[in-house]
Amino acid sequence: VYLVFQGLRQISQRTISTASRRQLENRVPEKQKLFQEDNDLPVHLKGGVMDALLYRVTMGLSVFGKANTKIFILWHNFLPTNIK
Repeated sequence: VYLVFQGLRQISQRTISTASRRQLENRVPEKQKLFQEDNDLPVHLKGGVMDALLYRVTMGLSVFGKANTKIFILWHNFLPTNIK
C-alpha cells in the first residue's frame, strides 16, 4: 500500500512540475490597445473576422430558435383536440 501511494506522489509531482516549465507570452497589453482604439466599431466586433463570424452565427441561431419556438407554439395551439 505504501508503494502505491509513493508512486502516486511521484506521478503527481511530475505532472505539476512539467506544467510549470512552459512560459506563455503575456499578450494582455496588445489586446487592451486593440479594444481601446476609437474606430467606431462595437466591442463585440473589434476582435476581427472570427468575432464577426461568431456574432453572426449566434444571432442567426437565436433568430432561428425564436422563430421555431413561435411556430411550434402556434402549431400546437391549433391542433384538433378530439381526434377519433
